[in-house]
Amino acid sequence: MLNALMWGLIANSSLILGGFIGSRFNLSKRTLGIILAFGAGTLLSAVAYELVFESIRMARGTGFTGYGFFTGALAFFLMDRLLENLSGGSGEDSSQSGQSRLIIPMVLGIVLDGIPESAVIGIGLLEDGVVSLAILMAIFLSGGPEAIAGTAGMKSAGWSRPKIFGLWFGICIILSLSTVAGYSLFGNASVFTLQFINAFAGGAILMMLTNSMIPESYEYSGKLAGIFTVLGFALSVLIIILEH
Repeated sequence: MLNALMWGLIANSSLILGGFIGSRFNLSKRTLGIILAFGAGTLLSAVAYELVFESIRMARGTGFTGYGFFTGALAFFLMDRLLENLSGGSGEDSSQSGQSRLIIPMVLGIVLDGIPESAVIGIGLLEDGVVSLAILMAIFLSGGPEAIAGTAGMKSAGWSRPKIFGLWFGICIILSLSTVAGYSLFGNASVFTLQFINAFAGGAILMMLTNSMIPESYEYSGKLAGIFTVLGFALSVLIIILEH
């Protein structure tokens, strides 16, 4: 269990690092877009090869992969719509009060995205006793840009540095406990249940990438987003090949 907690903390520590970078430095939108694109590429590879493919291989034609994948995608879609309503619309209000109102749905979105990702680390430890480096890298590289972008909004809303750090530290702990939950709660679960969960995480992450990270990376960095998404994907695939 302590091992699962440690790996969860390592994977999600980029939220704290991103909060530090975002509070100390003013990164250009192009730089932020490049980082988002690279993180999106690593997550795309993790979804394809570490989550969905492995789920298909282990589910043995039972259909658990399809059920899990579409359930995860639908769950994220519905929660995303709920958060959009909570923010009062599309979030186009650029005033300080508007930015403040967007903080809660933004944070909830990161938690919603991070819980299945982190739980997969614990499930991987449960199944094989080892952590997938591709999943670990994908979570780490995607969390930093989200935290940097979120911190920029918090700074605009007048948040102090201790308050910003406290929030990201708290989220890091919550997501790390999700890793522990993935490890401890599914010890007696069937292999099909575990693969359903893997596919669920894959569907939720893919929906998040399509609705959030990829559009934002293109908005900030233009055509460079495609280049760095491909680079992130290629690096993650290389790690998977070396790992196996």
